[in-house]
Amino acid sequence: MADRVRITDVSPRDGLQNERGVVPTQEKARLIAMLADVGVDEIEATSFVSAKWVPQLGDAEEVLGLVREGFRAAQRPADRHPGAEGGRPVISALVPNDKGFERARAFHDPGGGFPLKIAVFTAASETFSKRNTNATIDETLERFSAFLPRAFEMGMAVRMYVSCAVACPFEGPIAPREVRRVVDALRALVPDGHEAEIDLGDTIGVAHPDDIDALLHEFDDREIGALTLHLHDTFGRARLCVIRALERGVRSFDGALAGLGGCPYAGTRDAPAPGNVATRVVVGAAHELGFTTGVDLDALAHAASFARDTVRAARERDADPEEPT
Repeated sequence: MADRVRITDVSPRDGLQNERGVVPTQEKARLIAMLADVGVDEIEATSFVSAKWVPQLGDAEEVLGLVREGFRAAQRPADRHPGAEGGRPVISALVPNDKGFERARAFHDPGGGFPLKIAVFTAASETFSKRNTNATIDETLERFSAFLPRAFEMGMAVRMYVSCAVACPFEGPIAPREVRRVVDALRALVPDGHEAEIDLGDTIGVAHPDDIDALLHEFDDREIGALTLHLHDTFGRARLCVIRALERGVRSFDGALAGLGGCPYAGTRDAPAPGNVATRVVVGAAHELGFTTGVDLDALAHAASFARDTVRAARERDADPEEPT
């Protein structure tokens, strides 16, 4: 039997958070429902950040409420998607701090059929960390230590992002040993008997396949098999990096419908950088190398078309706001 590759689609969160326009709540929920039918293993649905700083995701509670209602009403069969949580994709949300965690934990209801996974993020670059979170790397780790013990105690699954795992827009190339140092510091926050997913991000999309080799050289085979890779396609090399990572033993990847998203530091408002590697590209590379994913390519294409149309409409509303009445 062919090895299975795990796919997380981050369109609703990472794909939308830097968009000029705000996608309506109902459209976000519809997008997530469509992704649930695609066959991905996980959907990163939103982020519990301040609406003041990220208005695009200011409706986190409303979005998750609609998703929860939809999942419960659908009563999806447990065997719909092998490997997915309860026969449907895992739903996750980004939490930047203790306040965000308190908002997220209210939705974690495994007994009611809606477990919520949380994601935290730091960086392998001090400058990027300060620009992105207004905190040093050590300060972000201290923030996480305030709530992660409670998350693990509640049985919540946890993803730990490390941004700038290849290069930083301010500092340039990042040494793989520095990435390893941050990964070890994150793992030190995981209580004995628990596990957390480590997700390494090429935040500005500059990686060549050889950079992936150098990064993975810091980890042993068992660790590589447990890593997730989060690639951006700024220079059109993400597919080659996916293939190299698969050859090295990585079996979990993030992607976004139609390549939505992108680091705000890798582009401008008028010329935004190409975004996350498209989920279709990741799935295609995996299938090409003989791996399975469980993804329905026709449903994926339909969801990508909906995402493009929805984002285009939001951009047009932002570019041409209605006159006040």
